[in-house]
Amino acid sequence: MAAAARRLPQHLKELRIHLCQRSQASEGVREWVKTNYVDLKKANPRFPILIRECSGVQPVVYARYEFGRESSTALTGFSSKQVNEAIQGLAAQQPQ
Repeated sequence: MAAAARRLPQHLKELRIHLCQRSQASEGVREWVKTNYVDLKKANPRFPILIRECSGVQPVVYARYEFGRESSTALTGFSSKQVNEAIQGLAAQQPQ
């Protein structure tokens, strides 16, 4: 099973990933979605993981926590492994 496929913490309420369908900057994010999304969703079936594609957008992952707090990480030029690490970092982060 992929490294991303683990239970997400209770304080994390939503993950939202923005990417471009064609740009070089989003290549690692597209690869992460192909290889890790299904396993992560199987490990967290009721957790909202939103994938938003838009032409020309810079890749970013947003994490929404309790009480509507949000944090984000730009994923421009990241590899699939780096995207996975960024998501794990946001999941581990305690909201301020």
